[in-house]
Amino acid sequence: MEKKTSNGSSSTGTSIWMLSSMIIALFAFLVRVLVSLHPYSGAGNPPMYGDFEAQRHWMEITLHISSKDWYRNTTSNNLSYWGLDYPPLTAYQSYAHGLLFLQPFAPDSVALFTSHGHESPLGKLLMRWTVLSSDTLIFFPAALYFIVVYYIHRGEKDTAWQLAMILLNPCLIIIDHGHFQYNCISLGLTLAAVAAIFSKNELIASVLFSLSLNHKQMSAYFAPAFFSHLLGKSLRRQNPLLEVLKLGLVVLGTFALVWSPFLYSKEAVIQVLSRLAPFERGIYEDYVANFWCSTSILIKWKRLFTTVSLKLLSFSATFISILPSMIQQIRDPSNNSFLYALLNSSFSFYLFSFQVHEKSILLPLLPASLLALEEPLLFRWLTYYAMLSMLPLLYRDHLILPYVALLVLFAFTHYSPYRRYNKGGIDSSILQKEAVDVIRLLYGIRKGQKDSLISHLANCHF
Repeated sequence: MEKKTSNGSSSTGTSIWMLSSMIIALFAFLVRVLVSLHPYSGAGNPPMYGDFEAQRHWMEITLHISSKDWYRNTTSNNLSYWGLDYPPLTAYQSYAHGLLFLQPFAPDSVALFTSHGHESPLGKLLMRWTVLSSDTLIFFPAALYFIVVYYIHRGEKDTAWQLAMILLNPCLIIIDHGHFQYNCISLGLTLAAVAAIFSKNELIASVLFSLSLNHKQMSAYFAPAFFSHLLGKSLRRQNPLLEVLKLGLVVLGTFALVWSPFLYSKEAVIQVLSRLAPFERGIYEDYVANFWCSTSILIKWKRLFTTVSLKLLSFSATFISILPSMIQQIRDPSNNSFLYALLNSSFSFYLFSFQVHEKSILLPLLPASLLALEEPLLFRWLTYYAMLSMLPLLYRDHLILPYVALLVLFAFTHYSPYRRYNKGGIDSSILQKEAVDVIRLLYGIRKGQKDSLISHLANCHF
């Protein structure tokens, strides 16, 4: 009889995990495709449309005018019509997507001036595929990288479930593939930077996080945690000054490379920076579930305080709330505490910083999802509250059907690993039926099926 070796057992376990990961990734991709069949922000709503039009317009602008004019108001670039207000890496991404996807197959969709509000079926399909490809090439590999370096090396069980929690985050899916944005790029770069730190590649992590900052300035929500953790680690090395210097040079070098087209003059840099900090919009936007908006029922912040005063108030509140975790990371950095520092830092920015909008909740949700195995209650309720906080936005976008379906899928997936603790658990036939029903919900429900939708939701096993 052939003996089973420990190596053979380990190899079998690895093969099973790889197969599970592939199935989860394929299912997560399918969910994204199905959500993308639904409406997007500003669909058929002239004259400004919505975020879909903003992203399309940035492709139009970056393809047809010089990079020095991307952030300037010119006859070819009217900044009042969805002017670029994200860092240069977003502009390069828009250029690449326009060049590779839209211009070759649907040139009318990115024609200068005449393409405003373009909504042809082919143009919409290509736009959706730019997000799907970005998610698949950046966020998916980053999630797998994190699982491998953090959980598998620790011998944790349920790593496949943890991967599902990251890839099937309902908030990220419905904002990127429903509403229409590219948060998967900046969050994917941040996630890859976290994984690089855990694999002791701090210089690579610095490059990745610098790229994330240069894609969306909201990645600064994570900056205090990254700074304090890397500083704390450097101070424990043999040559701390040299370690800090190396990290600083890598960060400066990455920023210099990304900003190189705009470094020809001080005025050009200031012009770009002025587009990234729109203080004129006020301390919060729409109905964001943060401290300033929530308390505005009692205290009319915008009416009682000047913009300068509100900037000082928000800075002070944000700094005070992130300071304890920064001190802890400098004094005693560890991988696990770093995840909590990321959560504290991003949540503090979301609650107290200046100019926050609904979609910013995606940032604290990232570290919360990375801690799902250790803090399942926190992650579950933060996800529910995040989805609730975005309901007005998604209602305007006519995304209620995928909204409900993703909530059902999240609840179904979140409780799945705990079936073994329940003797009377849910049998596999019910689980299969729930999965099929979720796909049906995502694909869309005809008017005559509304009653069956309500009946299904009432009988879900979570």
